[in-house]
Order: sequence, then structure tokens, then C-alpha cells
Amino acid sequence: MGKWKVGVISASDSIATGEREDDRIPIIRQLTREWLQVDVAVYRAVSDDMEDLKENMIELVDREKCDLLIVTGGTGLSPRDVTPEVTAWVIDRPVPGLAEEMRRAGLQQSRRAMLTRAVAGTRGNSLIVNLPGNPKGVGICFNAIGDMLSDALHILQGTGEANEDWGGLGW
Repeated sequence: MGKWKVGVISASDSIATGEREDDRIPIIRQLTREWLQVDVAVYRAVSDDMEDLKENMIELVDREKCDLLIVTGGTGLSPRDVTPEVTAWVIDRPVPGLAEEMRRAGLQQSRRAMLTRAVAGTRGNSLIVNLPGNPKGVGICFNAIGDMLSDALHILQGTGEANEDWGGLGW
């Protein structure tokens, strides 16, 4: 299919222990095919534990060489929701516009979207994006940024194939 290597981590105690099925991975697989023309190459279900999440995020980016790492779940307000904190430790540079656009799109559906703490950023030439754990939220948020993911990856990796038009705004 496409050229990007995509990794997904589902941050969830109940999914990691097998208590429940991961209902968000089928949606992410469909959306990566739709927006990036790739399949998910690496998938992990990880508990909502800071060290486990950190270790797996670093491994998927640094050792597995994922161009895009999507971490779904753990972005809310409960005490076990630690994905944004771990992502902040792992990234080199934040990309706040992606998280802002996901929240903006979510707010069109539900005022509860303002309670998400999802972040996005880069580690080396890889992009890491947090998505909510709710399947509907996954779809809303991924679709909100899907059109920019390929451009972001091209720019990060210096391939020069990104759309330079920027709508005539000179960005």
C-alpha cells in the first residue's frame, strides 16, 4: 500500500488484560487506509501505566521506526489517564495545532470534548498523536486531522513532497 509505517498503542487497562476487546483499532485501521493508504504495521495494547506506556512509545518510534504513532485512550480526566503526560515526556517538540483541531472538531459534536487532554508532537522525524479512547471520538478526531498527516510526515522527513500551497497564505 503506502509508504508510511504506522504504529498504534491502545492505552487501556481492560484491553491490555483482555477483559474487553479493542473497539477502536478497527476504526483506526480503516482511517489509516483511507487517509494515508497504509495499514497499521504495529499494534500494542498497553496498560495505563506511565512506565509501560513510555517504554512502548519509545520502542515503536526509535526501534520499530514508526513514522506515525497513534496512542488511543488515556486522554481524559480520570486518575489513570496518563497518555498526555507520557507523550509530553517522549516528544521533542509539540504540535499543538493538531490537538487544537481535534478538540475543535469534537466540540461540534459534544461539549465534553473540552475535557480531553490529547496532545501531539514529534520525536525525531516521527509524529505522535493522542486520540481519545471512545470509538466515536477516535473517528471525529482522526478525520479532523487526517488531511494534514501526510503533509506533516513529508515535512518531518524532509521528502519535499508536501503540499506547499497552504491555501495561498504563505505559511
